[in-house]
Amino acid sequence: MKNTRDKDESQVHFLKRFYKRFIQIRGTPREIALGFALGVFVSMSPTMGFQIAIAVFLAAFLKWNKIAASLAVFITNPFTAPFIYSLTYFVGAKILKLEKIFEIPEELSIGVALAMLEKTPKIFAAMTIGGIVVGIPLTIVSFILVYFIASMSQRKIR
Repeated sequence: MKNTRDKDESQVHFLKRFYKRFIQIRGTPREIALGFALGVFVSMSPTMGFQIAIAVFLAAFLKWNKIAASLAVFITNPFTAPFIYSLTYFVGAKILKLEKIFEIPEELSIGVALAMLEKTPKIFAAMTIGGIVVGIPLTIVSFILVYFIASMSQRKIR
């Protein structure tokens, strides 16, 4: 019982620390919200492993908040990726009118692996299109929420 309580307290402490660090990010509420929204949008792309680099590069190029962008990318993580990528693939496949692309056979072979590789461009395209479609409303909502939070936090600090 004590171990579960310690774990819960640890998670609460982590979230409080994350929130405290987030509201201390320097920049205008608009820059912070734009950076975060950019990170959310990039997190919907099928580029796991490169998302932070992409988000920080774009945020720097657009002069938006790089820290907020890199934090938002963590929406896609090993726990959420299967759900996010399944959703983006499903949406993209519907838009592209793709039928069932691949069925995993009971036995794997080199021929099966080659067949899977052959389908990769269609899968990637479906996930990219789906990521854009799913990402746009999430980006808008995250911009509004983060702008509100950043504005309120900066008012309290002043």
